[in-house]
Formats: sequence, structure tokens, C-alpha cells
Amino acid sequence: MSFKLEMLRVFRVVAEKGTLSAAAQVLDRTPSAISMMLTQLEDHVGAALFETDRKNRLTPLGQLVLEESRRATDVFDRSAEAIRRHALSTAGIVRLAVVPSATVSLLPTVIEAFRSSRPDVRIEISDVDSAAVRRRVQIDAADIGILSARPGDSSEGTAILTDDLGIVCAEDGPVHQAHMTAGGPSDWGLLAQEPLIANPLCGLVEDPSVQSLLTASTLTARNTTAILSFVRRGLGASILPFDAVKSQPVGVEFFVPTNPLCRRELRKIRQDIPNRSPAVEAFWSLLTEQAA
Repeated sequence: MSFKLEMLRVFRVVAEKGTLSAAAQVLDRTPSAISMMLTQLEDHVGAALFETDRKNRLTPLGQLVLEESRRATDVFDRSAEAIRRHALSTAGIVRLAVVPSATVSLLPTVIEAFRSSRPDVRIEISDVDSAAVRRRVQIDAADIGILSARPGDSSEGTAILTDDLGIVCAEDGPVHQAHMTAGGPSDWGLLAQEPLIANPLCGLVEDPSVQSLLTASTLTARNTTAILSFVRRGLGASILPFDAVKSQPVGVEFFVPTNPLCRRELRKIRQDIPNRSPAVEAFWSLLTEQAA
């Protein structure tokens, strides 16, 4: 008898839930049916996977089988979901993993242009930080990724857009007042007037005052809309790229410190695989065209 995916799935649920009865509720099966399948799996493996009959403690081999069961069922579920999505969209699908600021500043224009020629293609967007963009592309959970990087960092992907990083603060708040009082070139030290709302872009600013504020920050957000909402409510100031706030919301101010001037580069990434779908290829090309 060979391994069956359903065996691994049942074993995973039992191991994670700790009892046959709890697993039976999740799997909508009887405890006896689940117990029989576990016995078949252990017979095939040739050793016990649980320390006791209560199924609440795994043997060392059981721990290994659990890790492999998770990996196998996760891969299968992703593949099944991809097939389902493709079936729903006969014209194709484009899966994107994109940093929040690019979702606000770049994607609306690109999607509008893409839909003018391919209106039936399904587009799915994951709004995540740069590290998650890389992960989703690596595990084939996204066809195209857009991440933030320091200008000139050519270690991955292709640059599509560069813009200034600046301070976003509440209108008439302490940071804005200090900026207006200075009356000249500003520096990143003005952020010390308010709590820093940390986000991954702050790490692109090579200034000691920002790094110190990052260490002391007690509020972190990754979504651009959330950051602007927090700023508007007076919860602190943050760092965002110009393109994300060029249409400034009411109650929010934005300015670019010049000491030093810091910039952010958007880069598009994808796996080097053959036979990509025409829809993905078209979207990939359009990213550069529209950004230019």
C-alpha cells in the first residue's frame, strides 16, 4: 500500500488537535474511521507515530511525519486553489504580491491600462511587506512581486520607479510646526517631536536619529492607508514615499528632508521559469511601461 495524501491530512489534523474526537469534528468523520486510517499509516511507516493511544503526544518519528504532512498538504491545497482560480477565469490569472505603497501609487494606473486590452483576466493582489513579497514569489504563491529597495540595489529584480522618502505628519502637529519654524532645509531629526509610527520603509533611511526612533517605537503598521489614518488622528508621524502621499489626505502634511536626501526604489521580481502565461507576461511588461 502506498502513501495517500488523505492519510497525511488526517494524521496532521489529529496531531494538531490532540484527540480523535476533536479531529473527527474538523474532518466530519467518525473517530473509528480516523483511527483506522491512522493505523494504516503507522503500518505503512512501520513504527508508532503517537506515544499513547490518546493521540496527544507524538514520537520523534511522528514529529517528522507531521512536518512532512504539513508540507505535502499545503502544497496540494495551493495547487488545488490555483486550478480552481484558473477554472473560474478562462482568460487567465495574474497573482501579485505588492508592497502597500505601490498598491496605492502604481497599481491603479497599471491595472487600468491592463484591463483596456485584457478585461477578462482575473487579478489577485496580496498587500504585504517586501520580505513577504519575496516569500510569496519564491513559493509560487505570486506570479509577480513588487518590493521596496534602496536605489542602485541591483541584487534582485528590475527597477521600475524611484521616488523620494519623506516625513508624513499631522497638519499643525509638533513635527509640522517644527518644520515650519526651521524655515529652511529640514533633517530627519524633526521626527523626534512625535512618536514614530514604524513601517518597513523606515529601514531605508540611513540616519542615526531614525534608527534610534525605530528602536523606541511602540506602534508599527505596514498598510499605507492605516499609517495615514493613524497620523491624521495624531498618534505620531511616519516615513512614506512621495508617490504614496502625492494626493495628500485632508489633515496630513508631507515634506522631504534633505539632510540626507533618501529615496526608495520599486523593483519587480518573479521566478525564472519557462512558459509563463501571456497574461502574466503582459502585466510584467506593462509595469515598466506605466511607471515610465
